[in-house]
Amino acid sequence: MARAFLFVLDSFGVGGARDAADYGDLGSNTLGHIAEFCAAGAADRAGLREGPLKLPNMTSLGLMDIAKMASGNYPVGMPLPERLFGLYGAASELSNGKDTPSGHWEIAGTPVMFNWGYFPTEGDAFSPELVEAICRDGEIPGILGNCHASGTEIIERLGEEHVRTGKPICYTSSDSVFQIAAHETHFGLERLIKLCQVVRGLLDPLNIGRVIARPFTGETPESFERTGNRRDFSVLPPEPTLLDRLVEAGRSVHAAGKVGDIFAHQGVSRVIKANGNAALAAATLAAMDEAADGDLVFTNFVDFDMIYGHRRDVPGYAAALEAFDLTLPDFHRRLKPGDLVILTADHGCDPTWRGTDHTRERVPIMAFGPGIRTRSIGVRSSYADIGETIAAHLGIPAGRHGWSFL
Repeated sequence: MARAFLFVLDSFGVGGARDAADYGDLGSNTLGHIAEFCAAGAADRAGLREGPLKLPNMTSLGLMDIAKMASGNYPVGMPLPERLFGLYGAASELSNGKDTPSGHWEIAGTPVMFNWGYFPTEGDAFSPELVEAICRDGEIPGILGNCHASGTEIIERLGEEHVRTGKPICYTSSDSVFQIAAHETHFGLERLIKLCQVVRGLLDPLNIGRVIARPFTGETPESFERTGNRRDFSVLPPEPTLLDRLVEAGRSVHAAGKVGDIFAHQGVSRVIKANGNAALAAATLAAMDEAADGDLVFTNFVDFDMIYGHRRDVPGYAAALEAFDLTLPDFHRRLKPGDLVILTADHGCDPTWRGTDHTRERVPIMAFGPGIRTRSIGVRSSYADIGETIAAHLGIPAGRHGWSFL
């Protein structure tokens, strides 16, 4: 039996989505614009990185050709590789959204064909009735924020008032999400988690995709810092995903990072917690050593999105990509005959784009492993092809959506 390793580089889009204009994202291209800034010297940062974007391992896995087929252009300043390895292509998203659950569920073979609920962009984001219910059921004196906001900005702006009053900071974004920021010590991490669980129940009738706990520490706006104890409370996927089907077939799904939360812990055999890309890579390497025949190791590398994409930090995003690229040989050395690795993304988050939200883009597919011959798989019509490829590779029956590219 084979094993499969699915790595989501959270928000690493490659542009070119046919429906980008419907989301206000026509022209967005996470990889393309990062490469452009790097080539122009606009992504140099002393002590961090400089010069053109350097991703030699991913380019050897077809990243340049992926970018060309997805958006029409090679990334600027990045040399073409002498030789390619593995399967390479891009995928368009079918799901009605550009959010994390939609992207991950579709990758796992279950596109989101319904419409999520969203909060108003003008005025108060949350209705007086909802706020009253949250305060009553959550036993809190009130809330702060009640708006669309960047998480780091709103904590810096309202963190001191939150500590003084005990009112949690509640905000949203263009995604179907309700986020609650609270101080780990002054408010309490366990109390924040319980509050998020209360809010999750209140929001189910509104079809809101996620409630996210955003704990932070520090005593001043300059020292406030979000911690690695983030928790996502998601609704259940609309039908069984690849993860459910694997568990039902007696396989184990090792979910690293926030993957367990995204799937509401359904179809997850083991949760692997780690904070930050480097720690997630180390935990994934350990899981690769432990995974049995027929298992799936599924990791979300969140820093690209959470720390760099949303904060529109081009040098930081570029440096994170370059650091991840250097870990690929370590993953390759863990492979056994029959193993398959797939690198992809769940949406875009172009750090050069206006605002702070995700961007509607195609995503890359890079697949490699012993015995995988090199070829293009073109532009796939759905992320679900990724899940169906893993299903075929691991020898379980096909699902209802997508087609294997093996």
